[in-house]
Amino acid sequence: MRRQLELFFTALGFFTRIPVPAWVGWDPARLRPAAAYLPLVGWVVGVVGAASYLLFALLLPPSVAVVLSMAASVRLTGAFHEDGFADACDGLGGGWDKAQVLAIMKDSRIGSYAAIGMALMLLAKAVALIELGIDDDLSVALALFAAHPLSRLAAVCLIQTLPYVRADDSAKSRPVAHRLPATGFALAAACGLLPLAALLPAEIAGALLATAVATLGLARLFRRRLGGYTGDLLGATQQLAELACYLGILAAWNFT
Repeated sequence: MRRQLELFFTALGFFTRIPVPAWVGWDPARLRPAAAYLPLVGWVVGVVGAASYLLFALLLPPSVAVVLSMAASVRLTGAFHEDGFADACDGLGGGWDKAQVLAIMKDSRIGSYAAIGMALMLLAKAVALIELGIDDDLSVALALFAAHPLSRLAAVCLIQTLPYVRADDSAKSRPVAHRLPATGFALAAACGLLPLAALLPAEIAGALLATAVATLGLARLFRRRLGGYTGDLLGATQQLAELACYLGILAAWNFT
């Protein structure tokens, strides 16, 4: 049990800004198995986002509550995945070959593709959540709670199916870039899928279908452009899968 707690807190400390107990310590060797707990970290982020929204919605209009809850989630994670999405936009948008794409993603400067991509991503997520909250604040909270674990499971699926393509050892996410054993992936899958039980059956189907389509499309793009994934591309996958989950729930509403 202590070993599993160490792995969870390692994942929590790596993927968020939440302080972890001092007894856990820091060991990069734990990052590889700790990736199994990435969807469970999504539970924490999803709960904070949902609780923030419900709290703000008591005092403010739903649109403002959505933006503030998104800000709370970004602050909690230190924009970890958003930064990866921005770098991926710059690299895939501005690079012509693999070496150029990887070099651009390594650059800390923000280009036009990153700025435009992040603006559109945040706007799309905000509008989708606002639409979900038109009739019921609880719908937004449940969508946030379901989307954060599911989108992180999408990133874990890329780790399981694609090779890691950076050769240098300086990449921050390199220790995470190893396939999980069957038990670890099963744990990640359970943590990523279980929160969907809070949704209606049609919403579950819509969220799963949209997230699967987005993940498969990204996997195909990454394999074609780079032959695999990087840490930035995992962040991009999480962001796009999260948006896909919201859109899938909205599509289910319209379909039914």
